Amino acid sequence: MEVASGETKTLKIFGNDYDTPDGTCIRDYIHVSDLASAHTKALHYLQKDVDDLIVNLGTGTGFSVLDVINEAECVTKKNIPYSFVSRRIGDSEKLIASSEMAKEILHWDPIYSDLKTILETMWNMEKK
Repeated sequence: MEVASGETKTLKIFGNDYDTPDGTCIRDYIHVSDLASAHTKALHYLQKDVDDLIVNLGTGTGFSVLDVINEAECVTKKNIPYSFVSRRIGDSEKLIASSEMAKEILHWDPIYSDLKTILETMWNMEKK
């Protein structure tokens, strides 16, 4: 959003030679409101005299860096210039979380985490 708002001129993409459809990393993006909801549900669960809780939070769906840029351009109605730079050491090509345990134990589902909603929320905050 910094590029779309003019704060930064060009977005740097770390690597375009991954074994993914467009060569960029794939990640599972989650809306901050969904993350907060899961944490609230986890706190309530832990108040039931439970010792610990370890669950993954995500949507189970991944988007590439270029998918995110393309959707951000649609949401902002702005061109987002980018350039490819070298990969960062240790970056995985694909990271997607399974939230099945969170759904089962916490009765949690991400409801705001479709890519368009995430980006619209970010863009609305950036404009303010």
